[in-house]
Amino acid sequence: MTLILATDTAVAHAWWWRTGDGPIATADLALLSEDERERAARFVHPGAAVGFAAARAASRRILSMVLDVAPEEIGLGRRPCPGCGDPLHGPPAVLHPDTPLWISISHTGGCGMLAVARVPVGVDVEFVREFPVEELAPSTLTESERRIVLGAEEGDARTRAFLRCWTRKEAVLKAVGVGITTDLRTVETRPESSDPVTVATGVPGTPASWTVADLAVPGTWAAAVSLPAQADGRHPEIRLHEHR
Repeated sequence: MTLILATDTAVAHAWWWRTGDGPIATADLALLSEDERERAARFVHPGAAVGFAAARAASRRILSMVLDVAPEEIGLGRRPCPGCGDPLHGPPAVLHPDTPLWISISHTGGCGMLAVARVPVGVDVEFVREFPVEELAPSTLTESERRIVLGAEEGDARTRAFLRCWTRKEAVLKAVGVGITTDLRTVETRPESSDPVTVATGVPGTPASWTVADLAVPGTWAAAVSLPAQADGRHPEIRLHEHR
């Protein structure tokens, strides 16, 4: 995977994988740290525990190929939050071995994802399911997003329009490093466009604008990835892989 270590900051790699309902695979459990095992044990829903464990284990297996070290040697932790400096809730990071790469991890029902780049990166994946879109729209969407989403035909079309907004917002804010603590109604994602779009977040100390692109995962899920916008205006190259 030498391409991922190239100096081009407009390139990101993203991997997706399928997960089951449980129990947690023994091979996955063996790759978790003690803290991660304790966290997995606290999940109430077995599927969420499986998704979390699979995401951590798969990320280590993928990063082992990228960094050319054994997956057992991959130490995962967090960078300090860019908003408040708290080291406990910043974006995920590779703590060992030392690397300039940035990562983002996401998991949902039946699927997990890892994104890797030489610049801050965010990825989000969501299981396509019924949402109370009309109830969520006022607190999560901008005015223009509400027009697009609520103007879509009820059912699958409206759900997917909403999830395009949601995954784009999540991806951008995870790339920023603050997660969904920001007022989502201030993050415009232009869901009318299927092309990569530029998004502003206004979080001090972080890039002023970000490029976010949808990811072509199977139709059961919706996903997006985000990187800092390039000064020359070009869109990032996203290389999507299935991890088996």
